[in-house]
Amino acid sequence: MNRTGLHIASAVLAAAVMAGGCVSTGTYEKLEADKNKEIDALQKQSGGLQEQVKSLQSQKTSLEKQQADLRGQITALEQQKTQLLAASQQNKSQYDALVRNLTEEVKKGELQVRQYKDMLTVDVAEQMFFDSGRANLKDSGKAVLKKVGEALKGYEDKVIRVVGHTDNVPINKSLQKVFPSNWELSVARATTVVRYLQEVGIPPERMVASGRAEYQPIAENDSAEGRKKNRRIEITLIDKNLVQEAAPGRK
Repeated sequence: MNRTGLHIASAVLAAAVMAGGCVSTGTYEKLEADKNKEIDALQKQSGGLQEQVKSLQSQKTSLEKQQADLRGQITALEQQKTQLLAASQQNKSQYDALVRNLTEEVKKGELQVRQYKDMLTVDVAEQMFFDSGRANLKDSGKAVLKKVGEALKGYEDKVIRVVGHTDNVPINKSLQKVFPSNWELSVARATTVVRYLQEVGIPPERMVASGRAEYQPIAENDSAEGRKKNRRIEITLIDKNLVQEAAPGRK
């Protein structure tokens, strides 16, 4: 009830009461003042409730936006999952195809094919390709490498990284003028392999040659067998996008 209505009702009540002579003017005014206070209090409560409603509506809008953002993130993650599964399946198919193409060489123990995440690596024992302390490709190595090159031609979305590895035996003094250390020997061998792969038809812009000398062993160098395992050529297929992302100057 608003103030005008209250005043009218109060006037009527006052007239009736006063006519009956039951309530004094002072008592009536006190009652009217008390009612006005109650009305003021209720109006303040109403205003407070309206502010709470506004606040809750704002929270609701914020929560709905957060929910929409989460749905978007879930959708993006599901897409990434699908892409990863597809990439994993593709990598497995590529691995299987490479093994099939090199089955004979794998059976003979001339090379090994490995898969790690999205990379495929062909490991070839050094003695297949080179004589001790040399970087000239042997005829037996050319035959194997030609087969490897033919198998790698179809992977146009990959960069071919060739890495030379040695054991920790120092270069013979008679050869140190050509190869002062295992660094030079490992790089020279990798370069020789890259040049031959280019000769058999792999575009040079798809290849990278490097050497690690004796500093990435896969076995202990304290035995002849261990040193033999460490002397190797790694030919790895790497996704072009990964190589480009890692290139200097890219953001």
